[in-house]
Amino acid sequence: MPRRGAAAGYGRAARSCASSLPASGRGSRSEARSRMRNLGKSGLRVSCLGLGTWVTFGGQISDEVAEQLMTIAYESGVNLFDTAEVYAAGKRSSLVITTKLYWGGKAETERGLSRKHIIEGLKASLQRLQLEYVDVVFANRPDTNTPMEEIVRAMTHVINQGMAMYWGTSRWSAMEIMEAYSVARQFNMIPPVCEQAEYHLFQREKVEVQLPELYHKIGVGAMTWSPLACGIISGKYGNGVPESSRAALKCYQWLKEKIVSEEGRKQQVKLKDLSPIAERLGCTLPQLAVAWCLRNEGVSSVLLGSSSPEQLIENLGAIQVLPKMTSHIVNEIDNILGNKPYSKKDYRS
Repeated sequence: MPRRGAAAGYGRAARSCASSLPASGRGSRSEARSRMRNLGKSGLRVSCLGLGTWVTFGGQISDEVAEQLMTIAYESGVNLFDTAEVYAAGKRSSLVITTKLYWGGKAETERGLSRKHIIEGLKASLQRLQLEYVDVVFANRPDTNTPMEEIVRAMTHVINQGMAMYWGTSRWSAMEIMEAYSVARQFNMIPPVCEQAEYHLFQREKVEVQLPELYHKIGVGAMTWSPLACGIISGKYGNGVPESSRAALKCYQWLKEKIVSEEGRKQQVKLKDLSPIAERLGCTLPQLAVAWCLRNEGVSSVLLGSSSPEQLIENLGAIQVLPKMTSHIVNEIDNILGNKPYSKKDYRS
């Protein structure tokens, strides 16, 4: 995430960036309202595209670029920021800011989902963000060392104390989410409202089969991340790994191995087969991929991760592609991918 200095300069960046944005990078507030969805069955309204900070603010770009990205997103109608110091751009009440808890420090008590770490970790996060509260606090993975009742009770506590408005899960299984809901109902506590899950053309089952069942049963929504599969779907890896790409970095060796593997090469072939569809719709392959995620009505918001203003503006353009995602186009894409998941109900019918 950006250093604290980013917050101080953000107000200036908001004014200067907004005035210089190209038309494609801006959206009117009426357009923004038309792109809002409820977060699960809660009353919280979020933009269907959000700005994630895993790569964007992970130390790979300067504070100046980070501020510019936040400005572009905000001016384009995005109100959802996944842990970012964005509040200086406008009224805090108009933004939805989330944060995650699990990994804190090196000490045993500084990680996990114990009551101690949830409360202390959220307080520390609020201090770093210079905020009084976040809208959603996420349990950033399950913790088998902590009883579920303790996790739910701690999340209920931080909400009752005004440190957060809602809580959600990330990388949890459907069974774990259901257990949290059951515990909350049993002890009159607050259940999670959504699950953050990876979702893209090559990873579909959890978001398309498991989470819809949870939504209908208990109202848990889906906030998805990595719509371009860490850049695999960007189109830049069709002929190997360019030296200037993220996969060429030493810390992303795992991504490089994934791309050059047999499965990775098959994925690149499928992406080439999808390119004519993108051309027909008048969009880029990344825009097609993001719009494909958005066409899923069970997805409350898709988190975008961008390292440059140009990349973010391109990805935000997926909004204009969404109306073109007809059932015929979706079926075409499914036929090329050959990985559409089916629930047990589908098999029975």
